[in-house]
Amino acid sequence: MKLTDSWESLPQKVKLIINVIFFVSFLMMFYYIPFGNITIDLAGPILEFVGSVRIPLGDNKYLSIIPGEFFPYYFTSKIFQRALIASLIVSMMAGLLGTFLMVRNFSLIGDGLSHVSFGAYSVGIVLGGIAPFWYALAFTIFASVAIEYLSAKKILTGDASIAIFLTGMLGLGLVILRREGGASYADIESYLFGDLLLIDESSFNFILLVAILTLFSISFLYQSLLAISIDPIAARVQGIPVSLISIYFATLVGLVVLSMIQIVGVLLVTAILITPSATAQLIGKSFRSCILYSQLFGILIVILGLYFSAEENTGSGSTIALIAAIVFLIVAFSKIVLKVIIQPNKNFN
Repeated sequence: MKLTDSWESLPQKVKLIINVIFFVSFLMMFYYIPFGNITIDLAGPILEFVGSVRIPLGDNKYLSIIPGEFFPYYFTSKIFQRALIASLIVSMMAGLLGTFLMVRNFSLIGDGLSHVSFGAYSVGIVLGGIAPFWYALAFTIFASVAIEYLSAKKILTGDASIAIFLTGMLGLGLVILRREGGASYADIESYLFGDLLLIDESSFNFILLVAILTLFSISFLYQSLLAISIDPIAARVQGIPVSLISIYFATLVGLVVLSMIQIVGVLLVTAILITPSATAQLIGKSFRSCILYSQLFGILIVILGLYFSAEENTGSGSTIALIAAIVFLIVAFSKIVLKVIIQPNKNFN
């Protein structure tokens, strides 16, 4: 019997318990294992090699395979390497979760949770004691689970729950910062719009560990999550623990959204979480293909966004968001044009 067959034969609750154990282990590893340094040590030389490759053009002239004047620094400088790797990893996580969120009609949950984290971040700045990150982590996970619970119990629709948390926590953050202060304009701006170069070792470790947890969870709970996303009632009839898995998935979404904020900021999380998935649905023929296309579009959008932000000296988050919208429009327009061209041919035949 194959290992995959053995896993599929396990009860859904056993699978969930294994994932929860892995989640607890994830929190412990966040403190004790320097995944960030290990990743840079492994990937750094490869990126440096790619950045150093030159194509001879003759007459002692060479052309770098990495275009631009400043973009090559993402391959040669350790700080920029960390930013590049973090951005690519976040885009791949978004590809995994974004498609599920669109099927569940939770497209705006990224915006909602990111604004919740802003309010929590503001509370953390004022109260002190521990780093604001931990306030953001606790509030974001709580809000994500609460939104899932309110939607599942039909107390509020998903959009209504998201809107309430979004506006409430954004208002809380703005009021606290206005009355109490404690944060510089630069700190607030980087949190709202993202700043790749401020990704420190602990932030990088967090992003890597969330990526590992996301990959593990989606791999082992894929069929259950898909069934719940399409028809939760039928999934419950099949014996799938819908409530427990939904809460676990909501927690995972909260972690992923928090990891994205450093890349694109509070205001532009949807650019990575949902826009690539929406683009993928225009051309995907199946759920799996949508996930794959979403990851590919996410990687393309991040690379183009980093390139143009480096060369044009614009914010990385806002540039990535703009590129995401442009890619979506190009794919949508191309699909419409192809449909117009192909349809008359079918009618003619």
